[in-house]
Amino acid sequence: MADTNNRDFPLERTRNIGITAHIDAGKTTATERILFYTGRLHRMGEVHEGAATMDWMDQEKERGITITSAATTCYWDDHRINIIDTPGHVDFTVEVERSLRVLDGAIALFCA
Repeated sequence: MADTNNRDFPLERTRNIGITAHIDAGKTTATERILFYTGRLHRMGEVHEGAATMDWMDQEKERGITITSAATTCYWDDHRINIIDTPGHVDFTVEVERSLRVLDGAIALFCA
C-alpha cells in the first residue's frame, strides 16, 4: 500500500485524470463514488442534497451544478490518482479547457 502522506510520491505512479461530460451526466456523482470506493470518503455525498465533496461553493450546492473545476487525490493499487471534476454546463467551458492541460487521461461520461 502506498504511503498516502508522502509528498514525494513517485511521478511515474501519479496520474492526473479528468472527468468530463455534458451537463447532468453524473460527473460529480461518479467522483463521489470513486472517492468512496478508494477509501477517501466514509460516506457518499449526493449532489441533490448539496452534500457532494467536490461541489464546495454555496452556489454549486444551491444550483446542483459544478461551476469550477475541483481537484482531489485518492490512492489505488500503489498509484496516486489526482481527480479533476469539471463542469458540464457550456457557460463554464473555460474551466474544462483549463483542466485539460494537466491531464494524463480523461473519463468521458455519456448519459443517454
